[in-house]
Amino acid sequence: MGMFTKDIKSMEDLFLHGLQDIYYAEQQITQALPKMIEKATNRDLKTGLKDHLEETQKQIERLQKAFEKLGQKPSGAQCPAIDGLIKEADSTMGDIADKAVLDAAIVAGGQAVEHYEICRYGTLIAWAEKLGHEEIVRFLNTNLNEEKAANTKLNTIATRKGVNTKASAA
Repeated sequence: MGMFTKDIKSMEDLFLHGLQDIYYAEQQITQALPKMIEKATNRDLKTGLKDHLEETQKQIERLQKAFEKLGQKPSGAQCPAIDGLIKEADSTMGDIADKAVLDAAIVAGGQAVEHYEICRYGTLIAWAEKLGHEEIVRFLNTNLNEEKAANTKLNTIATRKGVNTKASAA
């Protein structure tokens, strides 16, 4: 099902497609985070990424529950946006030799992904509310709050835990 194809005939169809999109995105993120963890040298960054990997796995479980509430089998729809964000972050990381600068790039790539997820979850919550899927709203709100917290943590690591300072001195 493409984003604007004839397969989407109703708001319910659009909502389901959005769930499939974020489900795919979260799965791709669980594959990308271990690479970022491996390359990160800042202790706080490494720990934050590991924590978020565990959170992401729980987010996938909540999304599976959302699909169940809709009577649907959990499935993903390929998301070119998340694929592009991950590809860009991976490409940038591969081009940086200086570890301090690499950590700053990892934070930036992570924040780009978080912002995408925050956007998606916000939209899905609005749609779920309109469609009367109150239980699903709770699952999505929990995921959204975790994504916002992950973004804040990345920002703190960059600005207050020295990642940007070390990178700018490199």
